[in-house]
Amino acid sequence: MKIGTIDLGERPVLLAPMEDVTDISFRLMCKQFGADMVYTEFVSSDALIRHVNKTTQKLTVSNDERPVAIQIYGKEVDAMVEAAKICEEAKPDILDLNFGCPVKKVAGKGAGSGMLRNIPLMLEITREVVKAVKIPVTVKTRLGWDKESLIIVELAEQLQDCGIAALSIHGRTRSQMYTGEADWTLIGKTKENPRINIPIIGNGDITSPERCKECFDKYAVDAVMVGRGSIGQPWVFREMKHFLENDTLFPKKTFSWYLNVLKKQVLQSVERLDERRGILHIRRHLAATPLFKGIPDFKQTRISMLRAETIESLFRIIDKIPGKYDLE
Repeated sequence: MKIGTIDLGERPVLLAPMEDVTDISFRLMCKQFGADMVYTEFVSSDALIRHVNKTTQKLTVSNDERPVAIQIYGKEVDAMVEAAKICEEAKPDILDLNFGCPVKKVAGKGAGSGMLRNIPLMLEITREVVKAVKIPVTVKTRLGWDKESLIIVELAEQLQDCGIAALSIHGRTRSQMYTGEADWTLIGKTKENPRINIPIIGNGDITSPERCKECFDKYAVDAVMVGRGSIGQPWVFREMKHFLENDTLFPKKTFSWYLNVLKKQVLQSVERLDERRGILHIRRHLAATPLFKGIPDFKQTRISMLRAETIESLFRIIDKIPGKYDLE
């Protein structure tokens, strides 16, 4: 699959953009485990053109994570165009437009998936951004605003006509937020549309190697994007790539091996921020990791782990966790 001139190979697996998750250290780790392309956290166009420091820091990319996409969101044409030009100076491989974020503070103000209620403006922003930059521009969106407005098949054609190089589709409406199951049928219909000649990337509930392969096989998408399924388990990309290539599950490592990956994430987070903020940032990964699922009487340990405020105390708790694989 190619996005512009960027060749991602056959059946690529991508790391989805996620706020407070896909910082540079997590992107690099997912890349090391086989992610074929990674995306930054969402970048607010309004904050970017005002040069808000916390926002401009999100533009930092490393050659070791390429190909990498910077994703921006906003609801004003001029602000999105100016932000796109600023992003291009940061030298990402791709610029992605976020028309899919469902959270109230974004969509409620008309940005993100809020754009699904103003298609003419969405298309105008897309056309103008494509004209403003030389790097490939892609879009990420949803099936529609709600179940009464499932517009993605027609919308994909309109976005393609604006000049985008690829389209990522999350298989939910905005109204669904992240509830229920992702519906891939309309993603498949979009891909089947004979008018569509850009890559279609499917997203939503890709949490296992088996499901990853099933979505490639059943819906014929060009790529699969993994979001929440990567939180707390960056090694999932290696497992998915192995299953796609061999149709067998990747051999399990020891429990301590997985623990060491999580501990490395903690250390990288602390190094990037500081001890207090770094540990706060990584708690989402520790809370979401499936590594601790099924360990008997784990509730109190989980609470203690998520309350730890220093590396020393956190690692002391982690190192006492009995290995479920080692106990089997």
